[in-house]
Amino acid sequence: MLLMGLDIGTTACKAALFYEDGKLLTSASREYAIDIPYPRWAEQDATKVWILVQEAMRQVVAQAGTGDIAAIGLSVQGEAVMPVDEQGCPLRSMILGMDTRTDDQNSWLCERFGAQWLFQHSGMPVHTINTLPKLLWLKEHEPVLWKRAARFALYEDFLTSQMTGQAVISYCLASRTQLYDLHSACWSEPILSALSLDPSRLPTLQPSGTVIGTMKKELSHNLGFSRPPLIVCGGHDQACGALGVGLTRPGLASVSTGTAEVMEVTLDDPTLNETLFKGNISVYTHVVPGLYLAMTLNHSGGLLLRWFRDTLCQTEIALAQTTGDDPYELILRDASPDPSPLLVLPHFAGSGTPTFDIASKGAILGLTFATTKTDLAKALLEGLTFELRANFDLLRAGGVPIAELRAIGGGARSALWVQLKADVLGVPVAVPRVTD
Repeated sequence: MLLMGLDIGTTACKAALFYEDGKLLTSASREYAIDIPYPRWAEQDATKVWILVQEAMRQVVAQAGTGDIAAIGLSVQGEAVMPVDEQGCPLRSMILGMDTRTDDQNSWLCERFGAQWLFQHSGMPVHTINTLPKLLWLKEHEPVLWKRAARFALYEDFLTSQMTGQAVISYCLASRTQLYDLHSACWSEPILSALSLDPSRLPTLQPSGTVIGTMKKELSHNLGFSRPPLIVCGGHDQACGALGVGLTRPGLASVSTGTAEVMEVTLDDPTLNETLFKGNISVYTHVVPGLYLAMTLNHSGGLLLRWFRDTLCQTEIALAQTTGDDPYELILRDASPDPSPLLVLPHFAGSGTPTFDIASKGAILGLTFATTKTDLAKALLEGLTFELRANFDLLRAGGVPIAELRAIGGGARSALWVQLKADVLGVPVAVPRVTD
């Protein structure tokens, strides 16, 4: 039996085909853009993303040489939201989690509910990343679309609607929105009431692993499937990654380096203490039944390296296209094992946890005429890793034990970066055979 995973990230999607025992058969990916129409905005054309998701699925089927695939599970970026019509078609671009336009809305939420109440109720600290202030922004600034929308979609239910006609979201992803009551496992009545938002305008909640339905026959045929596969409720991409690397009992931790860099620690109950509140740590529902996750966030992560690659490394990109090598390996191949002579503050998209300062900017200190491109590349890795250390220390201070990290995502393919994490954090960092 073959199973397909769809991962819908912030800058790329991937379709991966696995045997039932977890062995990877083949995969395909597509990159897509983040639109920045105004400062602090970050949007995405969800229709284009859906087209590219279909391309990736079609390529995987062709590469596998078979369309006999039993089921498809979803792993999606969190918090992004958009209004859709009765058919589930977008009425505007998706407002991404990394969008930071919602200061005024968060101020209103603090006045209405209080930051402490919101954290204790939803597990989510007050921040522009959350879905809730984005919906408030839509209601205030695009009232015509607000009224016209049949419902408001995140990527998970947008895709389940496209594939099955049913808009379903996992408890896991829903608990990332700040619209969810973490203790009652349902949409929050007091929060929805404050928005005058009927719960019928939000997707149906289901546990991760629930079969939503079968793929639409015409779509299944167009993608090359032998028969319509089952579409299965998945979850937030970071939680799915945590499951994939074996975080199935309390105390285990993972670090995922993709567009953002995220650390997840498994909890047996929603730990919502003062230390985690002050450190802006989010706590939400795991895809594993009965477990929760504490999550730290660095908005930059791999996106910082992608900026470096695309802005300063055209020679390495061209060489990689000729040789088939990874451009990041070419960029870092001459890096010294010693510390870089530079110090980088990696706040190119503001700071993540624990300070959540969207006004903070990136900084590079120690530049001289002797500085090389490789020095700068190594310093970027170091800056990101020291940011991780700050969060690591905060979690431990909040009573969350961490004895080992398991690395996943694109950053896990860099032996240099994995060793740097182990050195800076002072704990073993394990890498799975399949880093995705």
